[in-house]
Amino acid sequence: MTATPVAESTVTRLRNEKAILEAAEQVFAQHGYRGASVQAIAEAAGLPKSNVLYYVGSKQKLYVTLLERMMARWNAMLDDISVDDDPAEVLEAFIRSKMQLTRDHPRGSRLFAAEILGGAPFLQEYLRGELRDWVEARARVFEQWAERGLMDRIDPVWLIFLIWSSTQHYADFEAQVLGITDRNELSDEDYQRITEFLCTVILKGCGVTGRRQG
Repeated sequence: MTATPVAESTVTRLRNEKAILEAAEQVFAQHGYRGASVQAIAEAAGLPKSNVLYYVGSKQKLYVTLLERMMARWNAMLDDISVDDDPAEVLEAFIRSKMQLTRDHPRGSRLFAAEILGGAPFLQEYLRGELRDWVEARARVFEQWAERGLMDRIDPVWLIFLIWSSTQHYADFEAQVLGITDRNELSDEDYQRITEFLCTVILKGCGVTGRRQG
C-alpha cells in the first residue's frame, strides 16, 4: 500500500523533529546555550537552518523544550502514583528508571545541570509552576504513606531531591566517577551495582517496609 501524502508528511516531520532534538542536545551540551547556534544545530541535524526554525521556532524555545523533555522523562515513573501503591515498589522503580535514563541520556542530564548551575534563567517559570506543583502532589502521597506506617516520616521533598541528585550524579560528574574509580567507562555491571546500592540505601533510609526480594 502506498503511503498518502499526509502520512508521508507526518513521518517526515517526526523524523526531522527527532533529528533536530538529538542534534540540539549534543550542541547545547557541548557549547552551552550562549555558545550554541541554530546554524550549528542545523548542520548536526543535516537540515537547512530554515527547516530547524520552522519546526522549533527559535533557539530559546528549542533549548527549553529539551530541558522540559528531560524532566518529563525523569519523573514519568511517579506521574500516576497513588496512596494505594506500595512505596517500596514505587521508589525502587523510580530509582531504577532514573539510573537507566542517566545511562541512556547523559547529555540531557548534563544540559539540565548546567542550566541549574547557571541560575536556571530559562526555567524559572517551569520550576516555580508546573514542577513545583508536581513535587507537591508527589509529596502528599509520600506523607500519606508515612501516616499509614509504610515509611518513616521523612521530608518528602528532600527525598525527591535526593533521588534526583544521587542518580544524575553518574552522568553529571562522570569524569569524577571515572577518574576516582580508574575506569574508562562504567560497565553494565557497574550500573547494576550502583542501582542496587542506591535502592538499598535510600529505601532503608526512608524506613520503607515490604520491599520485594529477588
